[in-house]
Amino acid sequence: MQNIRQILPLYFVAGSQDCCHLQGSPADNLVAVLEEALKAGITCFQFRDKGKLSLEQFPEQQIALAIKCRDLCRQYRVPFIINDNVELALAIEADGIHVGQSDMNPNAIRAKTDKPLIIGLSVNKMEEALFSNAVDEIDYFGIGPIFPTQSKEDPKPVVGMAFIQKLRQAGITKPLVAIGGVKEDSVEQLIAYGADGVAVITAITQVKHIATTVDSFLKHIAKGANNAK
Repeated sequence: MQNIRQILPLYFVAGSQDCCHLQGSPADNLVAVLEEALKAGITCFQFRDKGKLSLEQFPEQQIALAIKCRDLCRQYRVPFIINDNVELALAIEADGIHVGQSDMNPNAIRAKTDKPLIIGLSVNKMEEALFSNAVDEIDYFGIGPIFPTQSKEDPKPVVGMAFIQKLRQAGITKPLVAIGGVKEDSVEQLIAYGADGVAVITAITQVKHIATTVDSFLKHIAKGANNAK
């Protein structure tokens, strides 16, 4: 199993629905955006193909897209995580699965395979973090939304940047990745508060110069980590 904290610094999350604003096929556009992001240095990718503009109603196309994304991630040696869909993750041998509070229990997921599998859990409340902090099957928490976000059709209440600090002060030791409306100007503070990384969607899918954006994020992350020492 990889060092989880090393894969979280710049965690890209996306699906075909996040590339509908670009000309051409959203699926092809996702692959193109992902490759640019991988070349630029993202440290992890989560395939989250959900919602009315996604390929959920076209499972064969969705599986084919997931495999293309998986293969690209393997080429660049970056972990490939699938959101929620445990069966798909296991079928195509994804590196991990990310689930929400109401999805399949991490213990049940771990019991389905004897292969190494990264498991992430979304956390929006202090009690959720405290309850799961000692659960060995969970490798990291996705904390958010930090800020308001349009990327989810049913977002949870905004938690704010200081929630990361409160989690650390409460004794939460799991690796943490902050997600939800995160922009470059908030990265250093999030890392200083105790986040191991930031997860972004539109910050990558909706910019013209992906390489420049990724490089800037990575520099802010490194600066935040140095300041936190």
